[in-house]
Order: sequence, then structure tokens, then C-alpha cells
Amino acid sequence: MSNSENKAGSYAIVGFGKIGQALAKAFARKGIEVSVATTRDPKSFASDAAAIGPGIIPTTLAEAVKADVIFLAVRFESHPDVAKALPSWQGKTIVDVTNAYGVPPEKMGGLPSARFVAQAFTCGKLVKGFNHLIAAILEQDPAVHGGKRVVFLASDDDGAATEIGALAENLGFAPVKLGKLSEGGLLVQARGNSWGQLIFQDLVKFD
Repeated sequence: MSNSENKAGSYAIVGFGKIGQALAKAFARKGIEVSVATTRDPKSFASDAAAIGPGIIPTTLAEAVKADVIFLAVRFESHPDVAKALPSWQGKTIVDVTNAYGVPPEKMGGLPSARFVAQAFTCGKLVKGFNHLIAAILEQDPAVHGGKRVVFLASDDDGAATEIGALAENLGFAPVKLGKLSEGGLLVQARGNSWGQLIFQDLVKFD
């Protein structure tokens, strides 16, 4: 058992492209340890992880999915491959950071993209979030002009949305809950050739 598994509330980011690295920078900024994984050998991105900070731990996909909270920062098409890493996602919270831009709605059975993703993660709790900003903005310090950068969260599980809202606050963001995946989730999703109304809206909340 590594230290990270013993800690209450462990975090992992699956996918280490621009968005995965932007998320890792948010964790590093606050000194919160997070595992990062891709389908590749961890050695192949260890130096990129080390460059972000000592608490960014390169690991295998099989190790990463032991975390309590898993950020899904892969290409939308790759989410079923990640979902296969565990037979059941019971007790796990998955934060869906994917965008299904260019994926025809009929390929998703007409479902909102996050609900389609949720189907792959059997028994897991899915929260759509952190996906509406481009990596270049997401990776910046969320403290802006005396306010906090907003991240939108949508989930069919209120407890999971609250859990990720608390994490977002710990990371310095201002979480705004949008309700269920088929309601607020539509405002922050991409599918086919359309973007939800809140995608790319870089908003700052002042207390």
C-alpha cells in the first residue's frame, strides 16, 4: 500500500494531455497529491509530471483507478478503455472532463454526453465538471482580480456534486452547481457540432 492509498480522499487524473496537465497544475498549486496515468508506461511522462510538482505521481492506469476520485481527462472516444480498468466503479466518483465535440449525437443514443459516459462506469458516481474552459485558462491560478474562477458541476448524484464542489473550493475555484446531467449538464457539453451555452464562458465569482 502506498501512502496515497491510505489517505482519506485520494485523487487521480487519467489522461495527461493539455487538460490533464492543467488539472495537475491546479493540484500542485495547492500542494494536494494526485496520481496521473495514461495508457502508456508512466516512465514516458514522468519528467512532465516532475516538472509540475513533487506531488504529481506518475502511475499506471491500474494503480490510478484505486483513487476515490478520478478525473477523466482523456479524449471522449477513449473513455470506454478507461472504464474497462475496473469491473465496478462502486464507491468511486468520476469527474468527466471530456468533450464530445464532433461525436454525432446518434453515436451516443441521443443521450447527453455525460450520461453516455456515465453508462460506461458501472455503479460509479459521475460529475460533469472542469470541462468548460480551455487548458490555457484552466491551468492559470483561479484567484482572479479578487475573485475566483468559476467551474460548473452537474451530476445526478447530489452527494458526489457536493464532494467535487468541496474539492474545487480546495483547489481555489468557485464551484457552481447546475443540477442534473440531463439539465445543467447540457449547458456544459459538446456533442455533434454544437457547444453548450456555458462552454468557454470564463466567469469569475466574487464573494
